[in-house]
Amino acid sequence: MDNTPSTLPHRPFGRTGFQVTPLCVGCAPLGNMPETFAYSVAEDQAIATLIEAFRSPINFFDTAAAYGDGESERRIGTVLRMIGGLPAGFVLATKADRDLATGDFSGDQIKRSVERSLKLLELDRLQFVYIHDPEHTTFEQVMGKGGPLEVLQRFQAEGVIEHIGISGGPIDMLIRYVETGAFMAVETHNRYTLLNRSAEPLLDVAVSRGVAVVNAAPYGSGILAKGPDAYARYAYQEAPPALVERVRAQAAICQEYGVPLAAAALQFSLRDPRITSTVVGISKPERIAATLELARFPIPDDLWQRLDAVGFDMNDPEEHRFK
Repeated sequence: MDNTPSTLPHRPFGRTGFQVTPLCVGCAPLGNMPETFAYSVAEDQAIATLIEAFRSPINFFDTAAAYGDGESERRIGTVLRMIGGLPAGFVLATKADRDLATGDFSGDQIKRSVERSLKLLELDRLQFVYIHDPEHTTFEQVMGKGGPLEVLQRFQAEGVIEHIGISGGPIDMLIRYVETGAFMAVETHNRYTLLNRSAEPLLDVAVSRGVAVVNAAPYGSGILAKGPDAYARYAYQEAPPALVERVRAQAAICQEYGVPLAAAALQFSLRDPRITSTVVGISKPERIAATLELARFPIPDDLWQRLDAVGFDMNDPEEHRFK
């Protein structure tokens, strides 16, 4: 018997006029990215997962040009064709990316990225486009004349893009972009979880400016969902021993209360009023219902105090990832 709720609340997506669910389907794993996630996702599995997701009460989907170098968008496009286009009331966000082979982050490259996204998604316009991972270029390059932001604003003026956001890693960098007033939403990942709270100042700045906050990777890319013995990785890299031990301590506390660690990890993000939506990477059809169950699993208030007492990091979890 399926006991998952048939509806989810909808929240304003900043000042866009969109209403989105507090859960968002993360489509990165569906791009088949074993180098990032340490597992593969075959096309038929991805298609089945997306079809199930579009049947669910979740109305918000997140992808990027870089996910599988276009494969995530292509698979979404295939499903959109199968179901007759993006259903009314759904919101699909993608991200414009640098050239993964050359590192080119120019305005011309962002133009090519958007044009490819339109083709792969089989859409004639995009509801929401983030500038993705600007840590791989400079603030001046993104914001300057002829740069990525200006190119997206040109698409916006032409009606090809509705709204623009910023999505990336380093928190101080994201705050700088939010403070420009040019972006309707900011997406952070792996930096507001049970294990790492380094995004705290970003959440406050964004909310004070009416910018929607999208929090991705509440499971830290998997360790808080599968457990430290099955998946000892955080932020797409091997987890340091101290972090693994912290997860073990949190798992033991959750076990005392009869609460799945994954439920606590997910609801840690869902319960924060500063966060508009939480992106959960989903790679199997059955994970849709399972995620909805975790989102509504009853958690006693004092469990949060116990988990906080275990401690958490405030450093950048990807500080050394690209070095």
